[in-house]
Amino acid sequence: MLMEHRGKRPVVPESAYVAPSAVLCGAVVLGERARILHGAVLTAEDGEIRIGSDVVVMEHALVRGRAAHPATLGDAVLVGPHAHVNGAVVEDEVFVATGASLFPGSVAGAGAELRINSVLHVNSRLEPGAVLPIGWIAVGDPAELFSPDRHDELWELQRTLDFPGTVYGMPRGASMRELMARQAQFYGSHLDDRVLDE
Repeated sequence: MLMEHRGKRPVVPESAYVAPSAVLCGAVVLGERARILHGAVLTAEDGEIRIGSDVVVMEHALVRGRAAHPATLGDAVLVGPHAHVNGAVVEDEVFVATGASLFPGSVAGAGAELRINSVLHVNSRLEPGAVLPIGWIAVGDPAELFSPDRHDELWELQRTLDFPGTVYGMPRGASMRELMARQAQFYGSHLDDRVLDE
């Protein structure tokens, strides 16, 4: 499904394939021979998404573009099933495995591998060619890698990266009521979306 959002329409070259159950919403630009598989969602909220050539976004993956953090996928990138690429830059030839998450302001360097259920945190940079192991978290610029059992050490670095400010534009400690009122207003912009004839 192709949708106009905030007056912007997806751009799909003839060589690309978008599955009938996939959604491209707003300022999404696909590269040559891009493949967007069933259930994948590419949503350019208030910032664009640019996909390079020979990219495969697999089933049920999410790619989200944001005003301060457009989503960019370079050439020859694989985004695995159930992966989450939110306002991140993914350079050429990166492997993003099933369930991996990349948060706003993050950068996965060329040739990097983010393995199953790994996390590249906000404002963090994974060096070119680096491997982020299964279930591990990368934090900082350059990123330091943490196994899940090192939460206390991880938190000492992670808290300096301003997750709530980067993702929600709100200070740490804002109430869920404040945060969700703002999020409901932001996503209310979808009320004016329009399905495009294919």
